[in-house]
Amino acid sequence: MQSKHNTFRPFLPIFALLLFSQASLSQILIQDEGALRKLSIAEMAIKSLYVDDVDEQKLVEDGIRGMLEKLDPHSSYTTPKETKQMTEPLNGSFEGIGVQFNMVEDTLLVIQPVSNGPSEKVGILAGDRIVGVNDTAIAGVKMSKEEIMRRLRGPKGTIAHLKIVRQGIRDTLFFDVKRDKIPVHSIDAAYMLRPGIGYIRIGAFSATTHDEFLESMDKLQAQGMKDLVLDLQENSGGYLQTAAKVAGEFLQAGDLIVYTDGRRVPRQEYRAPADGRFTQGRIVVLVDQFSASAAEIVTGALQDQDRGMVVGRRTFGKGLVQRPIDLPDGSMIRLTVAHYYTPSGRCIQKPYEKGNKRSYDRDLMDRLNRGELTNADSIHFADSLKFTTLKEHRTVYGGGGIMPDYFVPLDTTRFTRYHRELAAKSVIIQQNLRFVDNHRNSLKAQYPDFGQFKQQFEVPQSLLDTILQEGEKLGVKPHDEAEQLKTLPLLRMQLKALIARDLWDMSEYYSIMNEDNDMVRRALELLSQKGTKRAPKTKKKK
Repeated sequence: MQSKHNTFRPFLPIFALLLFSQASLSQILIQDEGALRKLSIAEMAIKSLYVDDVDEQKLVEDGIRGMLEKLDPHSSYTTPKETKQMTEPLNGSFEGIGVQFNMVEDTLLVIQPVSNGPSEKVGILAGDRIVGVNDTAIAGVKMSKEEIMRRLRGPKGTIAHLKIVRQGIRDTLFFDVKRDKIPVHSIDAAYMLRPGIGYIRIGAFSATTHDEFLESMDKLQAQGMKDLVLDLQENSGGYLQTAAKVAGEFLQAGDLIVYTDGRRVPRQEYRAPADGRFTQGRIVVLVDQFSASAAEIVTGALQDQDRGMVVGRRTFGKGLVQRPIDLPDGSMIRLTVAHYYTPSGRCIQKPYEKGNKRSYDRDLMDRLNRGELTNADSIHFADSLKFTTLKEHRTVYGGGGIMPDYFVPLDTTRFTRYHRELAAKSVIIQQNLRFVDNHRNSLKAQYPDFGQFKQQFEVPQSLLDTILQEGEKLGVKPHDEAEQLKTLPLLRMQLKALIARDLWDMSEYYSIMNEDNDMVRRALELLSQKGTKRAPKTKKKK
């Protein structure tokens, strides 16, 4: 089961398996026996002699966290539960009933059953309301979303007894759904942006991303794709090996993609093993300040190999490689063991002070305050940060993150305060869900295909009026008529995209929203310039 409406993803660190041998790890432990004994004595003394009772498990966990907090910002410890929640999205699947859903007030509304999944096989439909699971009511009881998901998920082969309310059916329906493996897709969208120009948006680099990417490429090439816009905005990372595989599809055999190097870990290079599937067409990569780790590997490789043009804003700057260390109880330490470098030798990791995570976390806000996100003239680089691309010998810059070839400023005025508050109060999502729920059949009948919907559908004034009225009930009002008038055009487009998503999928959502996306527009401008293959030679990036 997955929420179709969670368009922002949590930060997903790189899990690069740079494994020590057992012998070398044992050697390190023997060398540090004195320090380990000291730590063990301290733990035993607290457990045995402290004036109050102590939770030994928590004591040890706090000790581990305390040590890691004094290191870099990305070394971390997670409990067994946190480890499972963090790794599940990257594994490419989970076990459950297979529905895309959202909560309407306190009721789970099925947006779509997963294609060929267990729920679709027994006849569960979009618009169904799941009100009970295994004789337990989950609607009208103020149960948390996490608790509902826990009840619906379960081991493959087990049965979920569902109680369902369906519009137009007086009686309650009962379904027995046999749980199964449910795929988690990491490709958010893949469609033809313009004739000859494909668009693929990767949300994260998971275990299945490379296979999904190849499927998307095949689909778009069959539709006539010659050039590609690769959207890595808000992509917070994933597996190093997956990023290398995806980057390799654009490069020639032997081209360097990335290399890692650390104090205890020797340099390891990742090169394209063979000519990629897309080595001729033009590529524009879209990035922003939230594009991190694996996304930066792909972006840095294409920029340094002069294979693609990078559009957007400087990326996050996460260039530390974590080795996962599994602990016996299912918890995990992710310990930074190396830095990674782009083919030109740039270390992507931005500067940090050990133990000062607060300052590190403020970096994006500091960029905004300095004007870096909104004004190219606010971006300055020292000469010591200059590097040269490998084929066309263009100047690129290090110092943390990947600086794009073409800067696109952040539009801080795009969403009005009124729009932001309507969204924060869930007014837009809730009223959109109600509208689709009430009109799904008529909309599908009137617009049997998305192309017709995109050209002809207009958001009804009645839906806009309802949103404004519901907002007012919650104390959300525009400052004046001018703010309301400025809000409405973007609100109409957003609603149309949300309706398309609920009737079809995320590709249709982005097909509508991208028509007003500044980065996508800039990419189309670059690709419209005949003969343009890569970014031009420049002395300084802005």
